Amino acid sequence: MQSARFPVKGALWMVASLLSFVGMAVASRELAAFLSTFQTLFFRSLVGLIILLPVIYQQRARLRQALDLPLQLARNAVHFCGQYAWTLGVASLPLVKVFALEFTTPIWVSLLAFLFLKERLSLARSLAAVGGFVGVLVVLRPGLDGLEPAALVVLLAAVCYAASIILVKQLTLTSTPILIVIWMVVLQLPLGFALSLPQWRTPPLECLPWIVLLGFTGLSAHFAMAKALTVMDASVAIPIDFFRVPLIALVGYLLYSERLEAWVFVGALIIFASNYLALRLEQRRLVLYEKSPSSSKAR
Repeated sequence: MQSARFPVKGALWMVASLLSFVGMAVASRELAAFLSTFQTLFFRSLVGLIILLPVIYQQRARLRQALDLPLQLARNAVHFCGQYAWTLGVASLPLVKVFALEFTTPIWVSLLAFLFLKERLSLARSLAAVGGFVGVLVVLRPGLDGLEPAALVVLLAAVCYAASIILVKQLTLTSTPILIVIWMVVLQLPLGFALSLPQWRTPPLECLPWIVLLGFTGLSAHFAMAKALTVMDASVAIPIDFFRVPLIALVGYLLYSERLEAWVFVGALIIFASNYLALRLEQRRLVLYEKSPSSSKAR
């Protein structure tokens, strides 16, 4: 029974996801000293494309059909903007602050789904939104330390990621996850290349390990999390995912001598608690609904 509540396999996939996100942030920070942000995104997609070539060949027939290409284009345009903003934030802010603000993404998903998909904004999601807003204020502390423009850029990245998640939800009706990933690298590769041309700089050889690490972790972070969620509940995965914040804080301290600010941890904890509470309340509501007489009659 214990293994059912906390599957070790799922936990290991989550650890792989955590390490991948940290590796992606460090690689982006290192490449910022040599390449423009657009170049960084281009090389990330290029390495991802090389890794996925065997899968692309296997899926070539389905890719030719391109049944949902307009939606794929929209999703990748939004996601590319999010990646651009996130990469800028990684180069400009303490890494722990970037990760803390990125945890607002689920809150933005709820708000955007309410505004554009007319999904019900439940009490749980409303509380999460309020709690997330308070957490953001604690992290940013406007008026106390001065509002950092780069922090607002990271919040924009979280909004773009939220919009991307909503579009992915629509894409899953017509595409498999692997097709969505393939279209991501195929569409974002030429976009990154075209936008990087005005500021193109040939990367020195010392950039190669960071480019490979960025491309690999850009795929492995999301793949590992998806695998984890197939064998464990989100209510278990989310608390593990939160360890990204203290882990990246330690990495930032050791590699870049970044200060460990208590307020960032407090704000991140408020954001996490808001998301987690909303998730548990939603799960409880679904359980009660399934047990209700009206639900039984409907089935």
